Amino acid sequence: MSQAPRIHGGPDALGAPRYDFSTNSNATGPCPQALAAVQAADATRYPDAAYTALRAALADFYAVAPWRIVLAGSASEFIFRITAWSRQHGARTVSLPTHAYGDYAHAAQAWGLAVAEEDVLADLVWACEPSSPLGQAHSPMLTRVRGTVVLDSAYAPLRLAGQPTLGDSQRQQLWQLFSPNKALGLTGVRAAFAIAPLGAEAAVQQLETLAPSWVLGAHGAAMLMAWTEPDTQAWLQSSLDILAGWKQRQVDLLHAAGWTLQTSDTPFFCARPPTGVDAVALCATLRTQGIKLRDATSFGLPGWVRLGVLPPAAQDALARALTLKVAV
Repeated sequence: MSQAPRIHGGPDALGAPRYDFSTNSNATGPCPQALAAVQAADATRYPDAAYTALRAALADFYAVAPWRIVLAGSASEFIFRITAWSRQHGARTVSLPTHAYGDYAHAAQAWGLAVAEEDVLADLVWACEPSSPLGQAHSPMLTRVRGTVVLDSAYAPLRLAGQPTLGDSQRQQLWQLFSPNKALGLTGVRAAFAIAPLGAEAAVQQLETLAPSWVLGAHGAAMLMAWTEPDTQAWLQSSLDILAGWKQRQVDLLHAAGWTLQTSDTPFFCARPPTGVDAVALCATLRTQGIKLRDATSFGLPGWVRLGVLPPAAQDALARALTLKVAV
């Protein structure tokens, strides 16, 4: 497995872009309720090392037993931790989505896992639904897989269309990974959690031994607690209506500019510039103008870019900038 470069959206060496289409963060955010909770967090004290109240709140919110909640410093931290755990328990192979977040592959390579030719043969299987960068369903034959399956559900709260591929009873047999900072528009607050499959008590204990003490700081714990509150969820639902309208406007704008778009169920999607416009050069030119797109080459989609949905003012700035023709 060749080592791919670690490429991410968001701020870079040039700072924070004025119009940042390169991330999947909820552009209607930050969620006021969650932001207030983070700002009010008491950073002068350690959190409860067992996170008793937070585990109970998340367990109640998802209607699962508290032992099934595995807290993580971020989705990326959990990706590396469960990969390490899998390797310790004999895993030799991994299955990766065709187009996916790079940390699945980075963690697999760090722990010496080889890519399996088929999902059903892999010891560790990664799935993501809705997927990134495409925002589409990703439904390998998860119920037939013999190894450990982790369903990355980071973008499930941002679903604008479509339905989950797996039913609730099927999801109870898998590891489910959640990172609410994207849906809350607070990606700078690093915190996540996983819901363990039924019957995985021993695995949960082993994963806890692989985690550092206080895996979450006060701010991350506050954000996750806010995630379980009814007013936060009400804000999220109302934001989806706004995002759906913005998405249609952004799609129409790009179609009018001659771009080719892939369908998605989320407020982000992949698009290809018109013939004769080099995507990499275009991204570089736009970045100098304060507009950042995500070149999708690192996702295995050369010639395409991923765009998060932004408000109309940002879309209009993009439309003006796209009058520039960047030749191949």
